[in-house]
Amino acid sequence: MTQRKVVYAGVIIAFLLSASLAHAFELGVRGYYWFPSFRGDIKIDKDNLKGTEFSAKDLMDVGNRGYPSLEAYGGIGKHHLSLMYTQIGHSKDNTLSFNVNFAGKTYPVGTKVDADLTLRVFDLEYQYDVFKFKPILAGFAVGVLGKLKYIDGESSLSAPVLGKTKENYGTIVPMVGLGAHLGLLANLLEARAKVSGMAYSGNVYLDAMADVSVTPFPFLDIHAGYRVMKIKMDKVQDVTNDFFLAGPYIGLSVGF
Repeated sequence: MTQRKVVYAGVIIAFLLSASLAHAFELGVRGYYWFPSFRGDIKIDKDNLKGTEFSAKDLMDVGNRGYPSLEAYGGIGKHHLSLMYTQIGHSKDNTLSFNVNFAGKTYPVGTKVDADLTLRVFDLEYQYDVFKFKPILAGFAVGVLGKLKYIDGESSLSAPVLGKTKENYGTIVPMVGLGAHLGLLANLLEARAKVSGMAYSGNVYLDAMADVSVTPFPFLDIHAGYRVMKIKMDKVQDVTNDFFLAGPYIGLSVGF
C-alpha cells in the first residue's frame, strides 16, 4: 500500500470513528417542510348558540399547501430532548351555501365571508433509550418518550356587513410513546421513527413520524419521511374539531 493510500485510509477511519464517538453527544436544529392531505370538521359554540359543524378544508382551504416545522434538539447518552414548532393554517374567501352559526354569531346563506384557521403546535419531548445496541460504526436504540403538546388555535369568519368573529383557544396535552433509531456507517445513513398519543373524555391526540436521512457532509443531514397528526378536541373552550393530517415531508439538519 502506498503512503498516499495509507493517508487516505487514515483520514476515512478517523472521520468514521470521530462521528461514532460524537454521537454520544448531540446538539442541533432541524427544519422540515410537510405536505399533508387533510380532512376535518370544526364547530364553535358561544353564548348559548350551538355552532354549525363545517368542513375546515372546504371553507378555510386547510390542507392544500405545505407547512413548515422547526426543531431544536440535544442529547447525551440515553437522554434526548427536543422542542418542535409547527404552524398549520390558511384563509379563503367563500360565499356560504348554508347558514353558519360561528362563535355566537349567525352568518346566513349567500353571505360572502373570509374564513381563517391557524394552529400553532409546540412539542416538547423527552426520550430515554431503554435499549441501546452499538457495535462499531452502527447502532440501534429503542426508547420511551414523554411529550407535552401545546396547541394554540385561532379561527375566524368575517363579512363586510356582519364584521369579524374570532375565537382563540388553546390546550396542553401530555402524551406518551415510543421512539426508535437505526444508524449505519457511524450514522452516515440513519432511520428514525416515533409515535406518541393521548386520549381522554372524547379528546384524541396522535403524532407519528418516520424518516431516513443521509449525511453528505459532516454536521449536515438530509431527511425524507412521513408524518401523521390527529387533533380531536371535544368542547375545548367552546371549540369542537376533528382534524387528521398525513403526508410526506423533507428536511435538513445542522448539528453535531
